[in-house]
Amino acid sequence: MTPTPLELPGTDRFAAALTRVASPPEDRALSPHTGLTRAHWLAVADDLLLSAARYRSPGGARIDLPGPASQQGVRTDGLEGFARTFLLAAFRHVGEGGADPHGHLDRYLEGVVAGTRHPGRDDTDAWPVIGHVGRHGQAHVEAASVALSLHLTRADSWERLSPGERDRLDAWLRHALRHEPSSNNWYLFPLTIASFLEGVGRGDEETAYVIARGLGLIEQWYRGEGWYSDGDGQAFDHYVGWALHLYPLLHARLRGDEALLGRLGDRLEEFLGSYAPTFDRNGAPLHHGRSLTYRTGTLAAVAMGEVTGRTPLTHGQSRRVLSACLRYFLDRGATTDGVFSLGWHGPHSEPTLQRYSGPGSPYWASKGFAALMLPADHGLWTATEEAPAYEREDFVRSILPTGLLVQRTARDGLVRVHNHGSDHVKPHQADAGAPDPLYARLAYSTRTGPTTLHNAPDNDVSVRYRGVWSVRRRIHRAGGGDNWIASWHAPRFADFAPFEASPDAPGGPVLPSVRIDSAVAVDGPWEVRVHRLWNVPPGAPVRLSGWAVAGADPESLVTEQGNGSVAVSAEVDGAPLASRLLGLHGWAEARTEIAPAGTAYGRWAVVPQLYGEAGGGLYVALASLDSDEATAAPSADTAGARAEVEDGGRVRVVWASGRADTVIDMDAVAAVAVAAWR
Repeated sequence: MTPTPLELPGTDRFAAALTRVASPPEDRALSPHTGLTRAHWLAVADDLLLSAARYRSPGGARIDLPGPASQQGVRTDGLEGFARTFLLAAFRHVGEGGADPHGHLDRYLEGVVAGTRHPGRDDTDAWPVIGHVGRHGQAHVEAASVALSLHLTRADSWERLSPGERDRLDAWLRHALRHEPSSNNWYLFPLTIASFLEGVGRGDEETAYVIARGLGLIEQWYRGEGWYSDGDGQAFDHYVGWALHLYPLLHARLRGDEALLGRLGDRLEEFLGSYAPTFDRNGAPLHHGRSLTYRTGTLAAVAMGEVTGRTPLTHGQSRRVLSACLRYFLDRGATTDGVFSLGWHGPHSEPTLQRYSGPGSPYWASKGFAALMLPADHGLWTATEEAPAYEREDFVRSILPTGLLVQRTARDGLVRVHNHGSDHVKPHQADAGAPDPLYARLAYSTRTGPTTLHNAPDNDVSVRYRGVWSVRRRIHRAGGGDNWIASWHAPRFADFAPFEASPDAPGGPVLPSVRIDSAVAVDGPWEVRVHRLWNVPPGAPVRLSGWAVAGADPESLVTEQGNGSVAVSAEVDGAPLASRLLGLHGWAEARTEIAPAGTAYGRWAVVPQLYGEAGGGLYVALASLDSDEATAAPSADTAGARAEVEDGGRVRVVWASGRADTVIDMDAVAAVAVAAWR
């Protein structure tokens, strides 16, 4: 039958992605949106584990998956492949009550013994010794997955080891307690290891200190409304869910600390109220932040909401989010012969990957399978799938502690998040150098990806000085309301060296006290973007860009221009997608620019742009990203909003939908910026 707008199509592509385990038939009675049941999740887990097992080292301590080495080298990459798939096997083992027809746990236990027999030795199985963050530090991450997997399966793993094997494992793990982790979520890795050691009767002052340190840090990093920053500063991305909620919650659960579980559970439930709506109706997570190749790892917090019973979603709503995301990636070629590729849909280098990404990295996707710890008779698996409440009408939510504004439309389920607070720049780092496209942009969505560093930037505002376009790095929050949010930044002029496409930018022109204030207000698919420049030389070029639309080639994209406006459209993933940009005040010209490196959604992209000159006061534009098949560039007559620039730096936004006017006071934004500057 023809799928309804609220139903994903048949599971043929999903089934074809499984190469070693047969896919069960879809069940549209229990799962009317996705067709998937717990049996499908179990089949995917088994298929991934059996596929990875083909690449075991002779003693089983490493899983050396095919692909380019990370900056840590192939030995650490092999440990990564082992540890991250071990976590998937552990989740499966718990939910099945120890039933393991494929012998997954036995293989991983053999690997633990082989890997810790002679750590650091130059052979095919020895695990690297865990050192300080840097060249020898990556094993911190993988040691935590090993420890957590053993903790979850203790009766069938740790208790089967001989005294000598336990001592060697203990000795290897303790290196992580004594060496410096990275100054972010990494502090939760020694916490997880110490929690395991205490859980098996090997606790001491060292483990107690490491646990107290980790729990103390997440208190410092807690920003409110359920959100943590990934370390000092303001990095708000998927790490909040798959690390900062996951590890402390599992620690509290495994040690039976009800007081801690209650406090952390309250935060998780509040977090899911704004995080769960960032998943597209088609299952796609938000394409924002680093480590996106972890894919279904984005589901960890949703799964933990069910595991802990602390979620605002019903069982059927949780499963719909979980299963739609699983289908999203498997339907789109995330695996090749059962093995996760380095990328998003299929393989993709920039901007999806980081230098620390190796062939085993994508298997942090295992965290999204935490729901498999729940048995088959749990309500998550027995309730009928249903749409979350936020899908039934347009949803807008400002998360003020983070500077993020969530905007989703009911008609297509498309999600956009406006970024006025997440920058991944540590307090001790200079506000200078190259921008990170995964954090520096004004907005991100579930159907577009940022363009690469040396292509035309999407969702960006910049000025040009001495021939160099400015970049946005450190972002300063400046307030917000129900449907608007604001920030300011000091534009930096990155001069890339030794050549224009270098990854490093050690210097460039300097304009003292230059500042750009920014705000956005939204309604339905429409966004009104307001900017004001300070201390920029009069006449300097100013540029605003909208959403980049990607396709397979130039012929797949359609561009139309109007009077001061531009639209770019294409068919993306079998559905129309249109990006529109219209100058309302202060802008002189509309253009487009190509991004030949494309995005994670297509090999070639086009970016709509507006141009003007400094000295024009306020700059106001209307933007949209939606699934409307019409490609016409917007005009004042067809736009979803108009803007009235009032005295005193105020912009009144009048929405065509009839929503109450939104007033953006740019003088108030400036006052926040000036106070912070001083």
